[in-house]
Amino acid sequence: MSRAVIIGGGAAGMMAAIAAAEAGHSVQLFEKNEKLGKKVYITGKGRCNLTNACDTEELFQAVVHNPKFLYSSFYTFSNFDMINFMEQSGCKVKTERGMRVFPQSDKSSDVLRVLSLRLQHLGVEVAFHKKVGEILSADGAVTAVRLEEGGLLIPADAVIVATGGLSYPATGSTGDGYQFASKMGHTVTDCLPALVPFNAKEQVVKELQGLSLRNINIKILKGTKTVYEEFGEMLFTHFGVSGPVILSASSFVADFLKKEPLVLSVDLKPALSFEQLDARLLRDFEEMKNKRYKNALARLLPSKLEPVIVERSKISPDKQVNEITRQERRQIAEQIKDFRLTLTGLRGYKEAIITRGGVSVREINPSTMESKLVRGLYFAGEVLDLDAVTGGFNLQIAWSTGYLAGSSVP
Repeated sequence: MSRAVIIGGGAAGMMAAIAAAEAGHSVQLFEKNEKLGKKVYITGKGRCNLTNACDTEELFQAVVHNPKFLYSSFYTFSNFDMINFMEQSGCKVKTERGMRVFPQSDKSSDVLRVLSLRLQHLGVEVAFHKKVGEILSADGAVTAVRLEEGGLLIPADAVIVATGGLSYPATGSTGDGYQFASKMGHTVTDCLPALVPFNAKEQVVKELQGLSLRNINIKILKGTKTVYEEFGEMLFTHFGVSGPVILSASSFVADFLKKEPLVLSVDLKPALSFEQLDARLLRDFEEMKNKRYKNALARLLPSKLEPVIVERSKISPDKQVNEITRQERRQIAEQIKDFRLTLTGLRGYKEAIITRGGVSVREINPSTMESKLVRGLYFAGEVLDLDAVTGGFNLQIAWSTGYLAGSSVP
């Protein structure tokens, strides 16, 4: 029986502790917060999008960086293994749009309750308000961890680092794991906020703040080249744009945005071709021919967007609808099919769901999550250079890598 120390009580840390304890090891979990899973608690707006019910093979397509590294992890503990784990532990789940899986209760606390009870049942020793300051090694293998307060040494045959990244620092993700990794000789790649909203240059976003758009298509352009395209939902904020398609885009275009602003083009009516939209406008205007233009788009657009499209079309808002020309209809359609904003940068880690970058996976054994440099040292979850789009995929990375690390302790 080995003595396993887990650093971090988030998704990866809890699952690593469960897997190690199930394998018969003595497990201690150190969490610097006052409770487990602070970040899990706020995911999915407090509902916890705990995984995705797509075919396991499709998980790899959702991973933005280093998907092949996750082959053993995803197949050792798959998304369906996670679903079964929750169901068999008494937390019923449901599948929503985009195959996103949530607890039936819509309460992330139910997911955490299941994990906490499992840890208790397995006899995992959980210590709160305990920050690990150092990992010790000798002859190329871990030997102990030293607690920051009081310098207490905790002997260990295996240490699993599951400290998260830099996103949502209020939950305790402050980059501790990167420091541990660096001190043990590991490479840490450049880190950036990911799954994060964008800042936009135009002041019009403040007028549109709070407006959520469904079934839209976005393109992000670098000059004339499309660098990202997606269909789904977005949200206007006081500083720019957010929402699922925007958050996912951030992981793909961050490198471009570091060099220059990008253009966001939103097709507000992707189900209609240009000709169909023109016919729709003609029909609506026919029925409202005695109205002014500024009052004639209510059937087509959300009320907050009406004055913005009117202004951008460069047609007098007081013009009678029956006086609008074919060319002017084209100007309106162009604004609806190609609504543009200038993206100037990403928001910071305080608003980022995850961190892009981290401990280089080249130095980690993908079959065990063990360091190739130090025996008995394992990494799991967001601390690694792994990230995925929204939809429960990042939590699945945490569950899968955590389980593989814990079950690989010899």
